[in-house]
Amino acid sequence: MMEAVKQDDVLIIGAGLSGLACARALARRGVSGRILEAHTRVAEPWRKRHPALRLNIHRHFACLPGRKPPTGDGVFLKRDSVISYLEDYASDIDVPIDFSTEVLSIKRCVFGWHVETRHTVYQAKNVVFATGRDRIPHIPDWRGKDTFKGTLLHARDIGDLAQFDGKRVLVAGAGNSGSDVLNHLARHNPAEVLVSVRYGPAVVPSYVFGFPLHRLARGFAMMPTALVDRAFRLTQRLFLGDLAKLGLPSHPDGGGTRLMRDGIAFAIDDGFVDALKKGRFRAVANVRAFNGHDVILADGKRVRPDVVIAATGYRTGLQKLLSHLGAVSSDGQPFHPSGEADCHNPGLWFTGYRSGYTGYFDAARKSGDKIARAIHDNLSASHRVSVSQTARQSGPMARQTGI
Repeated sequence: MMEAVKQDDVLIIGAGLSGLACARALARRGVSGRILEAHTRVAEPWRKRHPALRLNIHRHFACLPGRKPPTGDGVFLKRDSVISYLEDYASDIDVPIDFSTEVLSIKRCVFGWHVETRHTVYQAKNVVFATGRDRIPHIPDWRGKDTFKGTLLHARDIGDLAQFDGKRVLVAGAGNSGSDVLNHLARHNPAEVLVSVRYGPAVVPSYVFGFPLHRLARGFAMMPTALVDRAFRLTQRLFLGDLAKLGLPSHPDGGGTRLMRDGIAFAIDDGFVDALKKGRFRAVANVRAFNGHDVILADGKRVRPDVVIAATGYRTGLQKLLSHLGAVSSDGQPFHPSGEADCHNPGLWFTGYRSGYTGYFDAARKSGDKIARAIHDNLSASHRVSVSQTARQSGPMARQTGI
């Protein structure tokens, strides 16, 4: 049975880092908000990532406003540290979170927005989507993949890397998530590792002369994108060598361009390039199809891995909810991903769908603050108009009654 309608100034969909940062920014401006979370606890997507995961952003940038990052992991935080951090952050901000509350539909209404869940109807003047760019693991619809006799899984679901010791492994994709998998595999003992790519990623080393390169991210953000492209091509060549000779030809566009235009992050080398150089790993053409035990590559060659790990990205899953509003592209990417106002959908906001050089935590802070400031100003303006209208309406009545 559907409960009574709940009304709020702001509904935030998603209790991840972007939703929590936005909720705090609103609360500090005195704007009441409520978070709707489909899962039973915060940070559920992080819990589904493999246990060995570490962030590839420097600890300095891996925090939200009002709480410093943990220091026990060194430069790059572990997955479980991120989960604990977000749990503590959610407790501190004192904003109500309705768990196990999946949004089923959203439409405009007189109050602003009408949001339906399985048990409750919500209405709010503003709705902020913060469910994240990496919500749903994506595996391409490769021809014949259902016939594959080996194991096909997404990079998110790899679990304990030791399970691949002695196995023939093909990793499809060498971008951000693919390089993370490859770095971990380089520290284990698989029988064979094939890296299937069309273009090599923009790869940067974790450290340069012992200094963590990502600590300079704020400086990269201040540089023209074309200059960043050239700087990182040079860095890659100087510290990692000519990756084309290892079977990883460069993408026509630079790493900075792809990050800022498409949201595709740099790949971080922490061992996999050395494994390629030593012949432990081998680059092959991108996957075209499956046929029983075989994986058919774009160059027509066939390989027989025991395991295929699809490091092929994620989808937002927003198409079903929001395509009727014209707010997202055909693949679910918001047209206004970082807190920008949408003139066609006033009161509808997005945060957490586009990163930058400093990473998603810093992006969450910026877009959350931008949204909170705009909502506060809009609500304040509406309140002033309402008070003014009330004063005009009550003025004649006051004169008539001699008040």
